[in-house]
Amino acid sequence: MDSRTDHRFDTQGAGITVQRALELPGLRSGLPEVLAGADRLGRTVRWVHAGEVPNIASLLKGGELLLTTGYGLGTRPAEQRAFVRTLAERGIAALVVELGPRFARLPAALVDTARAAGLPLVQLHREVPFVTVTEEVHTEIVNGHYALLQRAEEVHRRCTEALLGGGGVPQVLGILADFGDNPVFLETADGRLLYAAGAGPEGTDPLQVWEGLRGPHKEAPPPAGSVLVDVPGGGAGTAGSVRARLVLLPVRSPLSPVHRIAAERAAGILAVVLMQARQEEELAARGRGDFLTDLAEGRITAEDAPAQARVLGFKPGGSPLLPVVMRIGDTLSPGGGWAVLARAVSEELAAVGVPVLLGVRPVEGRVLVLLGLRSESERAAVADRVAAALRAGVERAGMRRPGSPPPVVVVGVAGGWAAASAGLRHAAETATAAQGLTDRPWYDARRLDIDLLLWRLRDHPDLAAFVDRAIGPLRDHDHRSKPPLLPTLETYLAHAGRKAETARELHLNRQTLYNRLARIGELLGTDLDDPQTVLALSLALRARRHVP
Repeated sequence: MDSRTDHRFDTQGAGITVQRALELPGLRSGLPEVLAGADRLGRTVRWVHAGEVPNIASLLKGGELLLTTGYGLGTRPAEQRAFVRTLAERGIAALVVELGPRFARLPAALVDTARAAGLPLVQLHREVPFVTVTEEVHTEIVNGHYALLQRAEEVHRRCTEALLGGGGVPQVLGILADFGDNPVFLETADGRLLYAAGAGPEGTDPLQVWEGLRGPHKEAPPPAGSVLVDVPGGGAGTAGSVRARLVLLPVRSPLSPVHRIAAERAAGILAVVLMQARQEEELAARGRGDFLTDLAEGRITAEDAPAQARVLGFKPGGSPLLPVVMRIGDTLSPGGGWAVLARAVSEELAAVGVPVLLGVRPVEGRVLVLLGLRSESERAAVADRVAAALRAGVERAGMRRPGSPPPVVVVGVAGGWAAASAGLRHAAETATAAQGLTDRPWYDARRLDIDLLLWRLRDHPDLAAFVDRAIGPLRDHDHRSKPPLLPTLETYLAHAGRKAETARELHLNRQTLYNRLARIGELLGTDLDDPQTVLALSLALRARRHVP
C-alpha cells in the first residue's frame, strides 16, 4: 500500500471521514443532500449515534455522526438554533436528518445556524434503517483501524529485516522517513540530536530542518502535527527511563495516525538496537580498559604492547605516549552507564586531535587513557584538553551524583611503552591517593609522590601516631573552640610562610593573623619558623586525610 494518507480515513485520529460515511450504501440509499459545511466533509467520524431528544448534545463526546428524524430539534426557530449551536460546540462530526413525518424540508433557522457554525448538515430524502448505517460506519472504522495496523506492521517487518541484514539505527530511521515522506530524527532525552534521516522541503538537508525547528527550541513543544515517541531505556538505566526520542516533523506532508503507530513500533526496535550497541560499546571499552590495566600491572610487556594496541585501533607510531587516569569512585551515579561515558568521552577527545586509546574499569571506578603526542613539549597543553574532555564526558553521561566532588584526573610522564606501563600504574594509584585534595583540572603525578607515599602508609599505626603527635592539639582545639586554627595553619604553609598572602586569602588583618599563628605555636609547642617543624606539620596535614 502506498505510504501516503488514504483519504477515506481520518488523517488526525482513529475513524473515517464524513465524506466516506456518505458514500457507504446505507446513507447513499437515503439520497443525502449536503445543506451546510460542504467544505468540512473531511471531518472525522469516530462513532455513530442516533437519537431524538432535545438535550442529546449532553450524551455526546465529539466526533460523532448524529442521525435523527428531527423530533428533538424543537418547533420554534430559537430552539432549533440553540440545538445546532450546542451540537457544534460539542464538536460532533456532522448532523444527518431524515426527512419524513417531522420535516418535509429542513427549516431555514436550522440550515442558517449550521452554516454559520461550520457544522456539516445533511438531509436524507429517503428513509434508511439507522441500524444499518451504524453497522456500516462502525465496520468501516474497525476496518480503518485494521488497515492502519497492517501498514504499521509492514514498517515493523521492513525494519526487522533491515536489522537482520546487518543494518542499524540509520536504516530504521530511513525506512520510517520513507514511509512518512517526512524527516525523522533520533534525539537524546535532553534534546541532543543523534541521527537524522529523510529530507526536508524540496529535498533540503534534514539537519537544517532540525536546527530550524528543534535545535534552538528543545524545551518548546514541537510544531503542530508532529509525532514524538519515547524510546525506552532499561539496561544500565532506571526502570521506565527514556533513552532517546523519535521525532517526526510534518514539513513535507501531514502525519496521520498510522505514522504514530509505525513510530511506536520502530521505537521498540530502536530500544533493542541501542541496548545492543550499548552493550557492545561497553564490552569494547572494558576490553581496552583490561588491556591498559594489564599493561600497567606488567602482564603485557613493552615489546608485545604495540601489536596488541594496533588490534584495538591505537596506532601512535613512534610518538611519545602520555598516560592519563581519571577516577570517578564515589561520584558514580547509579543511573549512569560506562558505555555512555566511554562514548561521551571519546566524542570529547576527538577534538584533541591526537591518537587516543580509552578504556574503562568499572570495578575500580577508573577511566584509563593513553595518548600519542607529537612531542613531549605539548604534554601540558594536551593534558589541559584531555582533562576537560574527561570531565565533560562524565557530566554528559550523567555519572556524577548531585553534590559529589568532581572526578580526579592524574597525568603521568610521557615516554615509550615501558614508561607508559609504569606511568599508568603510577597515575592510577595517585588518582586514588588524590581523593580529597583541593580540586584542580588535573594533577601531575610527579607532584603527588608524597601524597601517594602517605596513602600507601594509611593503615600503618605509626602514621596515625605521627599525625596525632604533630597536630593533635590543634584538632582538639578546633573541636572545642572557634575560630578553628587548622585552616589557618594549612593556608600559612601553602603560602610557604608568607604572612601577607596568607592574610589576604583568609580575609584577615595582619594582627589577627599574627595572634592566630602565635596561638598555634603555643598549642603545638613549636616554632613555625623552624624548617623541620614546617616539614613535619606539612606532612601531618597531608596525612590526616588518610587516617581516622
